[in-house]
Amino acid sequence: MEYRIPLIAGNWKMFKTCNEAVNAATHLVKLVSDIDTVDIVIAPPFTSLTVVSEIIRETRIDLGAQDIFWEKEGAFTGEISAPMLISSGCQYVIIGHSERRQYFEETDEAVNKKIRAASDSGLIPILCVGETEIQRDEKKTFSVLDKQIEKGLEDLILDEHRPLVIAYEPVWAIGTGKTATPDQVQEVHAFLRDLIEKKFGNMISKATRILYGGSVKPDNVSELMALPDIDGALVGGASLQPDSFSKIIHF
Repeated sequence: MEYRIPLIAGNWKMFKTCNEAVNAATHLVKLVSDIDTVDIVIAPPFTSLTVVSEIIRETRIDLGAQDIFWEKEGAFTGEISAPMLISSGCQYVIIGHSERRQYFEETDEAVNKKIRAASDSGLIPILCVGETEIQRDEKKTFSVLDKQIEKGLEDLILDEHRPLVIAYEPVWAIGTGKTATPDQVQEVHAFLRDLIEKKFGNMISKATRILYGGSVKPDNVSELMALPDIDGALVGGASLQPDSFSKIIHF
């Protein structure tokens, strides 16, 4: 297997004022200054992107946004475009997070438009996919993931200059304290890599980083990162405190 640089991404969700975000980013920069083998992303709220970008400039930490709209500009009150994110210092953008799908009724078709808009603009999309507890209990995990990948990545062009990151987030393990077993995680990640290979070919499949995003914490990250198809983590609550997030990054 070709070596993929691990990626640890922190999704701050709807937490932190500008001052709190600056303080957290400043502390994190100091804690991870020794890291040179892991890519790091933090995704603050839109309001803090520009100020945080100044703090992490010329460090190992990249900036991500939590969402995007597919048009570049227009009468779309409350939305944020790719050029706006890029001008704020973003390199990555999280798309299709389960909370967007659950609370804001985001569809696979909307996710697809956002993915293509991000990729066309030079942002690296982090596509979130995952099943609910009911879907897992009904043994629909793989059919759900297949649909999310097929619909979400429809008409997308990928190459070494247009990369993609996938984050598998079992909805039943987000904010619940539950974590999928290592065998469950590896099985799903291998399935996702196989889907990418069928859709985009072997080279893209080997280069695509697939993150795990279900209640990752300092005490379980090492076991997860030892699995062959786990290339990193999308961290929620544990990324809000620089000390705990740093421990995950130092897995």
